[in-house]
Amino acid sequence: MILLRPAAPAPAALLPGSFNPLHPGHVRLAEVAAARLVGAVHFELSAANVDKPDLPAAEVERRIGQFAGVGPVWVTRAPTFVEKARLFPGVAFVVGHDTAVRVADPKYYGGAAARDAALAELLACRVRFLVGGRVDAAGLFRQWAGDVGELFEVIPEAEFRVDVSSTALRGERGA
Repeated sequence: MILLRPAAPAPAALLPGSFNPLHPGHVRLAEVAAARLVGAVHFELSAANVDKPDLPAAEVERRIGQFAGVGPVWVTRAPTFVEKARLFPGVAFVVGHDTAVRVADPKYYGGAAARDAALAELLACRVRFLVGGRVDAAGLFRQWAGDVGELFEVIPEAEFRVDVSSTALRGERGA
C-alpha cells in the first residue's frame, strides 16, 4: 500500500536516486548524513530521469516498496537538481560522488554558461550537496575533488565508505 501525504512538511535533507535496487550503501549514506546534519534524511525517487526513460507506475510502486521500514520516500517528476531545488528549497541533497560530478558537468546543461546559470539557481534556492565517496568501475574510491564552495560539502572516507552499487547488484542478479 502506498500512503500519499501531499501536505507533509518538506524534508530538510533528501537522498535522491533511482534505487534499482535500494541497497545498504544508500541506507548508510542516509544515516551518516543524518548524523552530520542532526536530522532525518528522506529519500527521493524521480519517475523522470535525464539519463533514462520515465519509470512506469508499476516500477515506481515496486521501488517504493523497498523503503518499508527504511524511511520516508518522496516521489517526484523532477529529473534535474534545479527542478528538485524548486520543489525543496533549502534542502541538503545527499549524493554520491558520481552524482556530484554530473551536477557540475556542463554536458548535462548544454554547455558551461547554462551549467553556471543552473548552479547559480541552486544557490539561490539555498540548497547544498553533502557528497559521499564512491567506488568507480575500476575499483578506485573517488571523493569529490571539485570546488567545494557554498554548494558542496564532502563526507570524509573515514565517515562513509560502502563499496556497493546498484549497477553491480543488477549485474549480479542478471538484470
